[in-house]
Amino acid sequence: MAGESIQQIERGEPALSFELEGVDGETHTLADYSDYAAALIVFTCNHCPYAQAKFDLLNDVAEEYDDVAVIGINPNDAEQYPDDDFETMREWVEEGRVRYDAYLRDDTQEIAKAYGAVCTPDPFLFENTGDEFRLVYHGRLDDALNPDDEPTEFYVRDAIDSVLAGEDVGLEFMPSRGCSIKWQPGNEPDYWDDL
Repeated sequence: MAGESIQQIERGEPALSFELEGVDGETHTLADYSDYAAALIVFTCNHCPYAQAKFDLLNDVAEEYDDVAVIGINPNDAEQYPDDDFETMREWVEEGRVRYDAYLRDDTQEIAKAYGAVCTPDPFLFENTGDEFRLVYHGRLDDALNPDDEPTEFYVRDAIDSVLAGEDVGLEFMPSRGCSIKWQPGNEPDYWDDL
């Protein structure tokens, strides 16, 4: 089932901290990225065609922008969707299909809930203000809304370029579209009923 992202965190609000296991075997926290000018946190997964369609763009952003940490977080219920289990995540990184700065597993789904994530992909760009990361953009990565569409505008690059130039991000919220997050039975967030 496809869904569109909603705004739970407003522009200017601080990023919520996390402590999640990465496919590299390390535990990652937001503080680990304090040397970066920005952090692009993307709730994503392996199995969703919408998420797969953005792998190349996210891989390119991770490679091209040394000052931006690209952090993929997979919150999907791996029991229902085995392609999203930790071992498959690790395999996809080893194969080079996913080349983010970090690919993390949100087993409890609490981080996805805290961010108000709805779909995969659901991207959040945070600027490092020196003492914390603050939201500057949440929304579409590009203008290709369906997996087979070819993008012509890359909103995430525009937003990142603005941050790195010390300028305000002029983009308004444009909901991302993707497969709905696969919540564990009985673990659906409160906001899920309103969608």
